[in-house]
Amino acid sequence: MQSRLDKSPVATWWWTIDRWFLAAFLSLMGLGIVLSFAASPAVAERIGLDSFHFATRQIIFTIPALVVMLAVSFLQARQIRRMSLAMICIMLVLMVAVLYIGVEVKGARRWVSLAGLSIQPSEFLKPAFVIICAWLFAEHKRQPDIPGNLFAMLLLALVISLLIAQPDLGQTMLVLGTWGVMFFMAGLPWFWIVALGAAGVGGVFAAYTVFPHVAARIDKFLTGEGDTFQVDMGREALINGGWFGVGPGEGTVKRVIPDSHADFVFSVAGEEFGLIMCFFIMSIFAFIVLRGLSIALKEHDDFTRYAVGGLVTIFGLQSAINMCVNLQLMPAKGMTLPFISYGGSSQIAIAVSMGMVLALTRRHPEKRKQIGYAFSQRAMPAE
Repeated sequence: MQSRLDKSPVATWWWTIDRWFLAAFLSLMGLGIVLSFAASPAVAERIGLDSFHFATRQIIFTIPALVVMLAVSFLQARQIRRMSLAMICIMLVLMVAVLYIGVEVKGARRWVSLAGLSIQPSEFLKPAFVIICAWLFAEHKRQPDIPGNLFAMLLLALVISLLIAQPDLGQTMLVLGTWGVMFFMAGLPWFWIVALGAAGVGGVFAAYTVFPHVAARIDKFLTGEGDTFQVDMGREALINGGWFGVGPGEGTVKRVIPDSHADFVFSVAGEEFGLIMCFFIMSIFAFIVLRGLSIALKEHDDFTRYAVGGLVTIFGLQSAINMCVNLQLMPAKGMTLPFISYGGSSQIAIAVSMGMVLALTRRHPEKRKQIGYAFSQRAMPAE
């Protein structure tokens, strides 16, 4: 334990970090490892790999993700903006490259191989996009003659165009929804609220018309006809699990669903550990989002308010979409459950996002008093 009189960077970090956030993120990482051991052996055996292939790789992904999250949490706001600017430039280039040299999976090009590693650039683009848009919105509010809102709209148009070109409509919805929330926090006029709503409806209709796989998924969801095997089995798993589950390792859904360790890990949790586990997972995600929005709304600094609000919004929307698909409340999207689903790019990218949240919500005593936090004199060493 660090002394409250210690002024070293680590000690200062420990006494200023939001430990509730930190505990929530560590809990999700721990659950991800536990559920990987529960869900992935059957998948690995089915494709001829060692039983714990995916579980071992989940641990391998989680360790650097934890290091990245903690490292980013040491940064100052200015450093986060600079890092995000570099990230978004690199990821935009990679998203263009992925259209030409990317690996095609199920009719979409979303992955690029670099030095033997498969990377999904859109995952790393999201936190950088949120930070840059927050910066632009804040600068426009600080100096109205700076066209920050216009630049944010142009950046949104560029990102959306690249996502649709892949196509990745799930990430498109995620980015659009988050950008809309941030623009709303920045005080957009009612005209833009109506315009964005109309654009969203038009975009859904256009996607249904232009992309056959989107139309097929929506039709399957609305009519219940066609190949809805994975979604049906995911829902059945939740029903079979009841309140307390059938027991660790006793579930059956993981033996038949190809993505039981990834997109449908929530269903595996429900079947083996019961609805109690599902409610526990949902409560952690809800806590992170609500705490983040609460802190953002109390924050005086515009950039911090928009950035934290945007980061927890995109985190919450992604988790909500994944769980809704598992509950058959939405068409399948191919979206992971943050920190819990198997995946390297997703783990590291989410770690970057939540490291930014930890960094931007660090508070010194004076600022805690300023924005209305309950504060104990034991929380920080005396200046």
